[in-house]
Amino acid sequence: MTLLAAAIDDGGSGGDPLFTSKCYDAFRNDWFCWQYVADRRQELVDATAQHVQITLLSVALGLLIAFPVALLARRSARMESAALGVATGIYTIPSLALFPLLVPFTGLSLSTVVIGLALYALTVLVRAIVDGLRAVPDDVRESAVGLGYGPMRLLLRVELPLALPTIVAGVRVATVSTVALTTVGSLVAYGGLGNLIRDGVRTNFRAELVSAAVLCVVIAVLFDIVLVLVQRWLTPWARKGAAT
Repeated sequence: MTLLAAAIDDGGSGGDPLFTSKCYDAFRNDWFCWQYVADRRQELVDATAQHVQITLLSVALGLLIAFPVALLARRSARMESAALGVATGIYTIPSLALFPLLVPFTGLSLSTVVIGLALYALTVLVRAIVDGLRAVPDDVRESAVGLGYGPMRLLLRVELPLALPTIVAGVRVATVSTVALTTVGSLVAYGGLGNLIRDGVRTNFRAELVSAAVLCVVIAVLFDIVLVLVQRWLTPWARKGAAT
């Protein structure tokens, strides 16, 4: 015991490598440990890459579903209520129930998590698209129609550009929430950093838990910054209006 304690206190400098003390070993188990990040760098990189992939695929699929649903929903108040009601109803389904419901159709795969998260994102995305399109001034639509714009051209050239700030705001909310919800994918072993968080909680591995949680926050912040920059790039007129 004396030899073991001395080796641990020594920090492994010149001692037996079997008794080298690390800030994330069972004897110390620190919350913050850069040595863990260095030693498990590849594991963290792989988990982060999977987390980003799942988030991007889920939001993209959510947009593909939400866009046509929003176009139908804006036609009448009844259709809007029905669409938002269904989207909100899906969002209230616990992930512990939704993912197992998808497994018989998709198996224990990446698709299970992506589809589930895309369905969760609908409640934000559908509302954002509907609100954005409805916010386009009627006189702008009438002017475009008077210039000979058809329904598709009106949508793509007039309505969508003017609705972009509202739509991107919704995408930002959906993306940040999806970054957090992706961790639930650990239920089917496709949770990105959620796999490490689950393992850290299960084994009381503090450095693993904190490192994965911090990376989730970093990913969410970076996604939010990127989307803000994309919005500014796509809507230069909004910057000019704010400057004046």
